[in-house]
Amino acid sequence: MTDKLIIDPYLFTEEAIAPETAKATAELEAVMKELPRIWEVGAPVVREARRRGEGLLAREPYSEMAEWQTATANGLEVPVRVFKPENPTGIYFHIHGGGHTIGSADSHDQMFEKMVREMNVAVVSVEYRLAPENPWPAGPDDCEAAACWLVENMQSMFVTDRVVIGGESAGAHLSAVTLLRMRDRHGFTGFAGANLVYGIYDMSMTPSLRNWGDRLLIIDTLVCTWFGNNLLPPEQYDMEAKRDPAISPLYADLADMPPALFSVGTLDPILDDSLFMAQRWLQAGHETALDIYPGGIHAFDAMPIPMARQARQRMNSFISNCVGD
Repeated sequence: MTDKLIIDPYLFTEEAIAPETAKATAELEAVMKELPRIWEVGAPVVREARRRGEGLLAREPYSEMAEWQTATANGLEVPVRVFKPENPTGIYFHIHGGGHTIGSADSHDQMFEKMVREMNVAVVSVEYRLAPENPWPAGPDDCEAAACWLVENMQSMFVTDRVVIGGESAGAHLSAVTLLRMRDRHGFTGFAGANLVYGIYDMSMTPSLRNWGDRLLIIDTLVCTWFGNNLLPPEQYDMEAKRDPAISPLYADLADMPPALFSVGTLDPILDDSLFMAQRWLQAGHETALDIYPGGIHAFDAMPIPMARQARQRMNSFISNCVGD
């Protein structure tokens, strides 16, 4: 963590990219060129394929350590995936990614089981409603309700009040939205940390995403436009409406936020979101770390490369430090 951010321009050069990272990216890009675009297939088909463990970023095998529970708060009942070790040191409150359109709370079961075994943290992952069937604000409402339920019950359930919030991509966006809602609507500023992984924080698109084009590395400008329109139907939300701080946390008052770790790769179309948000987080007076991974694409931490393992270890260390004594 630091009180200043220094970005090394070398990280953005070709020379900084490890050969194994470049090779894995080239192989993935070649595969993706042969696949239909996600809007051609449709969200329900992609969700079902992932649940069967098929395709890119497929659901991991289920963990026998996990169980489904129901978070009840704010008049909502929200499914949550819970990993509960004995005497946990803290809790990781996780919100999954998937463009607010795909993904599920049980998609990271093996990763969370490893965290529980190695770090002795409990994990609560939110099964929020997805767009386009459930556009804004359904998903954020579910995450807020689950957070309220957890805050109310964490001492009785886990015998700890040390909780870190976090997620990847859309999950990082929803994590930031949840932090703001918990502060503004419920007066809660007790999160011990925020693990924000290649998130999108400006739903009107930062320059890196606007200028990216159609090079498909998991996402591109067209995919993110489709995801964004699913969540925020254009007939209801014009460009200025998408910059509402309640929707785009980049524009929000960031007072009373916890320490945060931002992680992003240099070949991620939403790179700017992390660069800009980390700077605003720091300007608001909070401990901030920004980890930039050379040649990292969107979801690079799910790839079988050394850099992915390095990133996960760094995130786990951050979570452990936040919940530790």
